[in-house]
Amino acid sequence: MRKPSVLLLSLLLGLFLGPLATPSHAADNGSWSVYPAASRIAARPYFYLSADPGQTIRDKVVLANKTAKPLTFRLYAADAYNTARDGGFAVRTIKERMRGVGAWATPARSRVTVPAHRSVTVPFTLRLPEGAEPGDHPGALVALDERIDPGSGSLALGVRRAVGARVYLRVSGPTLPALAVEHVRVVHHQPLVPGTGDSVATISYTLHNTGNVTVDPKVTLKAEGLFGRTLLSRGLTRIPAELLPGQRVRLSEPWRGAPQLDWGDVTLTASAQGTKESSSASFFALPWLAAVVLLAAAGVGGTLAVRAFRARRARAHPSVPVRLSRPARTTPSRPRSSPSARP
Repeated sequence: MRKPSVLLLSLLLGLFLGPLATPSHAADNGSWSVYPAASRIAARPYFYLSADPGQTIRDKVVLANKTAKPLTFRLYAADAYNTARDGGFAVRTIKERMRGVGAWATPARSRVTVPAHRSVTVPFTLRLPEGAEPGDHPGALVALDERIDPGSGSLALGVRRAVGARVYLRVSGPTLPALAVEHVRVVHHQPLVPGTGDSVATISYTLHNTGNVTVDPKVTLKAEGLFGRTLLSRGLTRIPAELLPGQRVRLSEPWRGAPQLDWGDVTLTASAQGTKESSSASFFALPWLAAVVLLAAAGVGGTLAVRAFRARRARAHPSVPVRLSRPARTTPSRPRSSPSARP
């Protein structure tokens, strides 16, 4: 029986397959590689395909075994997405629902055994539905080793490994590059006493591809203080190299040397070919000690103001004691007796 931790990790397989490759090399993990079959013109690092809705494409993928023993793989097509952690390129697991390449591409064989130091070429068919949306549909053809490698350490986690050849599919029709910068937030980390430590701010934001094509985003950061003073202006480097259609990534940027006492705005501008969008957020920097002093002063000032207001009101409207008069005593009149009739 598998250990619970091993089983759990095997179920989570595919959320992070790791970097698949740079554009100049086939996807490779040192033990096996997956790449498109060479065309008549040249070798291809990735599949770059274009098709019309309703069209069928046939191509071939190569699985190469670099080890000294046979390896058996589960071969399947998957949709791609950007990881929330850093915006890296990742693919869906075989058990997840597919809507693009993962649903349209079908390998001729779902399980492939590759002899030691050999390679096997597998055809696949890509059938686009009539209603396929125009634009980019990224994905991959993934060779998954279904064996679980035992992990090391006290957690004893098992690992399943996979390698995928990327598929960049563009469906013909109108294309719209569009970016949005959302949920900009500035959080300051101030020293307790001004001037005794570094002041660092963290600027977080969401980068969202609202178009239907893959973009190579560029993001610039500008911070302005009181009276329009420029405090910071630079291009950011901690952004994904490619942002896939419909994907959003939560990113953050440290601002070292942020002002300890200032009031202003932070503006993030995202741009790519054919699109540019900005979003801002205000910030108020105030050291903790100064904040405590100001709050204490405000509390004391408020108390004194209330007392002064009550004193002025008392002088303007002095209270006059009201004396209640006693009601006059009345002697009840005796009823007159009528003369009695004499017999």
